[in-house]
Amino acid sequence: MDAVIYLQGSSRNDGNQNRTYIHHSRNGNIRYVESSGACDRSKATRVPVYKRCNAPQSSPSSRAGFNASLRARSPSLKRCCLLVIVPRIPIADFIEMGFSEDSVMKAVEENGGSDRDAILETLLASAAIEESPARLHHPAGDGSSSGHDLSDEVDFSDEDSMEDDSEDKLITLVEMGFPSNEASAAIHRCGPNASIWELADSIHAAEVAKTFERDPGESSRVNEEPESHQRSRSRGKKRKHAETRSKRRRSLTGNQSPTISSSRQMVGFGLPDEPTTATCRRLLPEAAAGPPYFYYENDALAPKEVWATISHLLYDVEPEFVDSKHFCAASRKRAYAHNLPIQNRFPVMPVAPKTIQEALPETTKWWPAWDTRTQLNCLLASTASARLTDKIRKELQKFGDPPPSRTQRYVVDECRRWNLIWVGRHKVAPLEPGEIETVLGFPKDHTRGGGITRTERYRCLGSSFQVDTVGYHLSVLRDMFPNGMTVLSLFSGIGGAEVALHRLGIHLRAVVSVENSEQSRSILRSWWAETNQTGTLIEHSDVRQLDRERLEQLIARLGGFDLVIGGSPWNDDLAGSSRRQRDGLQGDHSSSLFYEYFRILELVRGIMGKKV
Repeated sequence: MDAVIYLQGSSRNDGNQNRTYIHHSRNGNIRYVESSGACDRSKATRVPVYKRCNAPQSSPSSRAGFNASLRARSPSLKRCCLLVIVPRIPIADFIEMGFSEDSVMKAVEENGGSDRDAILETLLASAAIEESPARLHHPAGDGSSSGHDLSDEVDFSDEDSMEDDSEDKLITLVEMGFPSNEASAAIHRCGPNASIWELADSIHAAEVAKTFERDPGESSRVNEEPESHQRSRSRGKKRKHAETRSKRRRSLTGNQSPTISSSRQMVGFGLPDEPTTATCRRLLPEAAAGPPYFYYENDALAPKEVWATISHLLYDVEPEFVDSKHFCAASRKRAYAHNLPIQNRFPVMPVAPKTIQEALPETTKWWPAWDTRTQLNCLLASTASARLTDKIRKELQKFGDPPPSRTQRYVVDECRRWNLIWVGRHKVAPLEPGEIETVLGFPKDHTRGGGITRTERYRCLGSSFQVDTVGYHLSVLRDMFPNGMTVLSLFSGIGGAEVALHRLGIHLRAVVSVENSEQSRSILRSWWAETNQTGTLIEHSDVRQLDRERLEQLIARLGGFDLVIGGSPWNDDLAGSSRRQRDGLQGDHSSSLFYEYFRILELVRGIMGKKV
């Protein structure tokens, strides 16, 4: 569903305050439920959609008009007291996970209502602070007091077996709506110590991967020698034509190739340590062939329809699903829609460490044997609170080494959730920005100094490419462009693409960088100067500045672009859009991210004479 409208009003029947969930669906209807507690989807009814559903955010008069229209469609509502538009986030899903309605709505208000991950993070952080291991493993209302110290609430013992813990997690996953066989497979894949959220993430990843598996019986062919065609497209109907075009089956030429599917391990089209013969030839539609080459990154766990749209609009290329854990010490599930060759790839040198202990050797001294983590989870822009790390320290100090198994599980779950590392006896701490730079493949102090605050460093790094992963994909360009490349870098951030190309030994003849954040632009400029780049760096602060006229000027000046690279920028504001919105393409904000990339790529290909 595209939107959830949270409405608090009063019923015509008894005048009591009721909470109403209105689910705005794509088929032109609003599906809504009135209840005083959790959302009961089974009682959903349908009413015609109010076309201007964003109007209540603009003015009191438009809000009144919306409410009047809504009351006409929903006779049971007498008065609308509070109206909050919450795009794309199914609030009921969080309630079904076990969070209270009040805590969900508070998290929605704190995070703006459009970022599922941020809302979930807030809910988990609140639970981590307020809940104890007893509450994590026992039903609510068992008589324990949330006001007591954590160690007073539960007997930390080894009585619970691993089988019981796995069975509890299986039941929880099934209650969350996952099929029992998929839940069981996830527990087997991730191990009995994996948290509920890791298991849910694994199930979702497997579902996404299966979506893009090719039908072995489908006859598809590899493009060998693309032809150049003259551009012919109506500017005003570009997107409509592109969507229509993308739905048609492409005519492919060349020799038939084995099909490629996204494995559940998210290894893409092959890894550096695989033998050459294990790498399949990719299926590349003729319309997608470069140059210019394009490369677009987005969250691999975005909804299936999001990746279907991205794939279709980008000339029906098959996305490459990759987890960065195969390239560095942190997991980061991403997918890449690109038209780069996949043969003769090679890793960025020096090869990055693939375990926490190799990347951060100073942690080895204090790392307990019962914390079996070897890699970090996805690196985010947020960090654990000092209160949480102090709570963990105090609890561990109450027990000998090793602590009871229940304490171990609780501590490891929190460490996984927040990427905490061991820095002393019984002491865990969040990663420092410099440590994140190391794991992501950036040079030391890449984001340090120059007026950039510590918080801004976390934010910038949370939005960036993982350099080693992207560098492996881009490595094929080195031999193709021995004299250097001209790059159009959209949503540049702190220059992850530029750093990757530089580390590959590719000369940057010119880079046109588009980035709204002044801090990120400052970091890229500093790196450009510090690495003695001899090419031209042209900066733009707003992606909307790149219209046809400006692109024609740049192409005439630079001789065209060899690569158009970008990604879903999650943690910054760019061209009026939140970079944290990563779960969909619908709506005024998030749509501008991918659709701006698509718009500019279409213009570049058209101006350079490539039929699109």
